[in-house]
Amino acid sequence: MSDRAIMFAAPSSGSGKTLITCGVLQALKNRGLKIASFKCGPDYIDPMFHRRVIGVEASNIDLFFCDDDTARCLFEENSRGSDISVIEGVMGYYDGMSAASLKASSYDVSRTLGIPVILIINAKGQSLSSMAVLKGMSEFRADSNIAGVIFNNMSKHVYCEIKEEVEKTFNIKALGYLPKVNDLTIESRHLGLVTPGEIEGLTCKLNKLAQIIEETVDMDELIGLACRYRHKAAKSLPVERTEEKPVIAVARDEAFCFYYKDNLNILKKMGAVIREFSPIHDEAMPPDADALILGGGYPELYCREIFGNLTMINSIKEAIDRKIPCLAECGGFMFLHDCMEDMEGLSHSGLGIIEGKAYRTDRLNRFGYITLTANSDSWLMKKGEQIKAHEFHYFDSENCGNEFTAVKPVTQKSWQCINIKDNVAAGFPHLFYCSNMSVPQNLIRAALEYRKSRKEK
Repeated sequence: MSDRAIMFAAPSSGSGKTLITCGVLQALKNRGLKIASFKCGPDYIDPMFHRRVIGVEASNIDLFFCDDDTARCLFEENSRGSDISVIEGVMGYYDGMSAASLKASSYDVSRTLGIPVILIINAKGQSLSSMAVLKGMSEFRADSNIAGVIFNNMSKHVYCEIKEEVEKTFNIKALGYLPKVNDLTIESRHLGLVTPGEIEGLTCKLNKLAQIIEETVDMDELIGLACRYRHKAAKSLPVERTEEKPVIAVARDEAFCFYYKDNLNILKKMGAVIREFSPIHDEAMPPDADALILGGGYPELYCREIFGNLTMINSIKEAIDRKIPCLAECGGFMFLHDCMEDMEGLSHSGLGIIEGKAYRTDRLNRFGYITLTANSDSWLMKKGEQIKAHEFHYFDSENCGNEFTAVKPVTQKSWQCINIKDNVAAGFPHLFYCSNMSVPQNLIRAALEYRKSRKEK
């Protein structure tokens, strides 16, 4: 594994973390380094930008989803073979699961993994005042791990004046600045940032950003700070492996793109073969599929393309009718309804697996971390078993299901969710498999049973 790691964090969202992280990733790649990248928290979209830059999947590190030892184990596994690991923080550096909690914050991750931090301060409209922000952030906790600072939206003239003051006042390296770059910003939409595939000329823009960063940020010093990483050993995750190699079909394209790397990795470790397919562009599911995963994403933006692909629709319907184990989350769950609205509020006939309508609302629904408890036995989980998950959706359903009870960790607010219908488990929550290893194991067992039943026929 890499013996160099660094985290980019900020006092608040909107400070430029994703922009600068992607620019630094591109600059490191252009230097010929092999990079492992990570995102704090449950977000899907930022890791997609990382993947676009470095060419491999980025991972999530989330201390609600898993305990400290599991987080260290996953970080170690996903860093293996890299020259440097780069982590992008989430929200403000100290912002955790509640307004007064550090739990699952970027700071919590840094402290747990021993990662040095580069603070990104949005200096728009300020100069020396940015040092007050730096003082507060670095001294709020004695073990803040803040080792360096980059000022975003700052001119060269201002930076040159305050650089010496920063290093004279604090034991923190002033690594550089990023001037205002209007043509290199990343737009947002209802679930966060737009996806990388929607930004025209993204590769060119990222290389332009990397060139600017090479000129305005001391990249050699930044890499040197990454050497302050203090590796903390962790035990390996217990994995029960099958030699039969079940094939799990995973929907992946513009509409279905929200997947945790560690979820798919666990399935692979357990012996599964992951076969990706596109409900938009392909004619049918993989014919040898033994199980089906329909992930979240933006199906509401591609309803005409998805539901107009009749050969694919029939292929998925036929597989579900044949009792293929199907796990559908959020967007994948919406796709299975009798009827689904798009972003304009127009209704489209769905697959008819889940009764009722998935429809647009004007606000986030049941947003945040949850612990799911099974209300009854099913092929996915036994009654009373729990798994950690996350919900984040502007759409809702007339039929959210009642096979699981979801409980928020701080407020203890609860609701019923997830439909279990024979071979289908479908609902809004995004599951994190490493919080209950029996879930991926049960999916694999169900896949092997389905394979056996097909052979017998």
